[in-house]
Amino acid sequence: MTEGMNKKPLVSSIIIFFNAGEQFFIEAIESIFAQTYDNWELLLVDDGSTDKSTAIALRYAQQYPEKVRYLEHEGHQNRGMSATRNLGISHAKGEYISFLDADDVWLPHKLEQQVAILNSYPEAAMVYGPVRFWYSWTGKYADQQRDFVTKPYVHLNTLVKPPALLAFFLVNENPTTTISLMRREVIERYGGFENTFVGLYEDQIFFSKLCLQVPIFVASECWYMWRKHPDSCCMTSWNTELHHAARYKFLNWLEQYLLQQKIQDAEVWQVLKEQLWPYRHPFLYRLSRKVKQLIKYIGKQTLPAPFYFWIKAQWRGQ
Repeated sequence: MTEGMNKKPLVSSIIIFFNAGEQFFIEAIESIFAQTYDNWELLLVDDGSTDKSTAIALRYAQQYPEKVRYLEHEGHQNRGMSATRNLGISHAKGEYISFLDADDVWLPHKLEQQVAILNSYPEAAMVYGPVRFWYSWTGKYADQQRDFVTKPYVHLNTLVKPPALLAFFLVNENPTTTISLMRREVIERYGGFENTFVGLYEDQIFFSKLCLQVPIFVASECWYMWRKHPDSCCMTSWNTELHHAARYKFLNWLEQYLLQQKIQDAEVWQVLKEQLWPYRHPFLYRLSRKVKQLIKYIGKQTLPAPFYFWIKAQWRGQ
């Protein structure tokens, strides 16, 4: 009985973790056990945790040895996100691979529906869907109405050919590889994750490679709950020097990669130049922002309202 014809494809679900925290980590793991698709394995990949996360992962691996495996770097080292994702990939047995962050949650039909899409579109390297910004996990009244779902500004429920998605994601930063289901052979073909990126933008690096080279199915269904909390990697670094430095490093890497791959798509290059401009010309960037703010203030004070809003609309359109 071959896996491709008479058996559901095996999905390798990978959670990398570093001091994940007991509550969030267990919720993430349990959301995989709650999947309506049953042919999965779970790899819990430890990036050198020093809290209870290691014990939690080992407990699941011991309790469910047929479904769960525990992995760690030699000597329980902390080697960063990319190296830890690659460790999970190297031990994965599945035809398909999907990642879940240790503080997030999959919705129950995630694997069933994504596997069905990849089975139906053999030319698709991966399936990607929108993400729910999840504030209401706190249970607080003030957070109940804050949740929202982001959707790519491309045609949904269709196969998007390269490199159409890349320009969008350069402007709109969202989780990418963690909310996707990917073919293992595609991951291996393009070299997995870049080990030099130990934290921020490691997923954007890999996603950029795929956007440039292979078709991606973009779905309308939301399968991923992105928990928004102040201790997450993204939140602790957002709008800090660490975040700006990481983004500049990513954009520089992408520029060199485009040159290396001889990518000539005009839209991708235009958007990349726009994203690099504030970093390479910080004085002119700050000056231009102040000029725009001044023009906006003067226009609002002196122009008739209909004319002001028309100009504003034209400016945004440009």
